[in-house]
Amino acid sequence: MAVTKTPKALTEPEMMAMPESAYMNDAQLRFFRERLQQMEREILANAGETTEHLRETVIVPDPADRATIEEEHALELRTRDRERKLLKKIQQSLSRIDSGEYGWCEETGDAIGIPRLLARPTATLSLEAQQRRELRQKLYGD
Repeated sequence: MAVTKTPKALTEPEMMAMPESAYMNDAQLRFFRERLQQMEREILANAGETTEHLRETVIVPDPADRATIEEEHALELRTRDRERKLLKKIQQSLSRIDSGEYGWCEETGDAIGIPRLLARPTATLSLEAQQRRELRQKLYGD
């Protein structure tokens, strides 16, 4: 019976040191898949905590205290809404890894780049394409 060894996961410095010719090789894709899955687990855990926290109803007679609690709940719900949107992007990124499209700009087909993906693993546009999109939005609105 042969023992299969799982390859050692890459570190960020090792990713940065790889040549351009190794862009989006199996080791890099495995690195980003693990990072995205970890982000997904954290968001799902936070969602569970929020649900529990919001279920704990505390009856507070003081209107100021009640307002503070309501504001905290509203802030928590806004944060979870942002996380829900991020969760969707994470799941899309995982699908892009499966389809072989991860790491490549949706607009130009160019490489997004390791530094940008390390900073924003859900990026779908190269830095230049993102800047163009933001400039268009600024000039012409959404």
